[in-house]
Amino acid sequence: MTRADFLRARSPEAKAARETEILAAASRLALLKGVREVTMTAIADEVGMHKSAMLRYFETREDIFLRLAGTAWRDWSAAVRDLLDAIAPCPDAGAPQWDETARSIAGTLAGSLVARPLFCDLLAHTPLNLERNVSTDTVRTFKTRAVAEVENVGAALRALAPLDADQARGVVTTATSMAGALWQMAAPGTRLRAFYETDPELSHSIVDVEPRLTDILTALLTGYALRPAGPGGPDRG
Repeated sequence: MTRADFLRARSPEAKAARETEILAAASRLALLKGVREVTMTAIADEVGMHKSAMLRYFETREDIFLRLAGTAWRDWSAAVRDLLDAIAPCPDAGAPQWDETARSIAGTLAGSLVARPLFCDLLAHTPLNLERNVSTDTVRTFKTRAVAEVENVGAALRALAPLDADQARGVVTTATSMAGALWQMAAPGTRLRAFYETDPELSHSIVDVEPRLTDILTALLTGYALRPAGPGGPDRG
């Protein structure tokens, strides 16, 4: 990096552009290798920057990936709410169409998550690693965004099914947490997955995330919808 480059990078616009380059590089590497395998040095090499220079933009590798996770939450939330809008509401779990509605909602949530492999990977690493090596301000910023998107998706679910606010929130958090866990178990594109696929005795270890997650969410939706919402009875308002 030349001195002129460094000076340009100190302007707000140039700093934002450099941060975007770093985030894009981290995203590419994570999709290729998985989040856990990507180091700060690898990201610096991908960008063409010295590792020490990257610390002007992000405090740690976890800071980089937590920023990506926040953006992924926002993007997934917007996309899945658009998909949910296409489902016909069913306010009564006793109605004949409830099973189909519950399955459609569950399948939409599961399919939208599986379609975003980096998000699934980040969902697993966020509580285990990413939130643990950044400042509290960084965690607060991320959590505020994620919680807001949980509420947004939850509101979309309440428009479709007989759920109260806590139940809708529970569906969203179960969908995202299970997507992260199942994605790690599935190990797509890894040598471990290839090993499972070539050894008949271990074939039961192969996890197909989307149908598994759809089944879990269908059961959860139905259980919530059939259960009174709190000690005073149903309150879906």
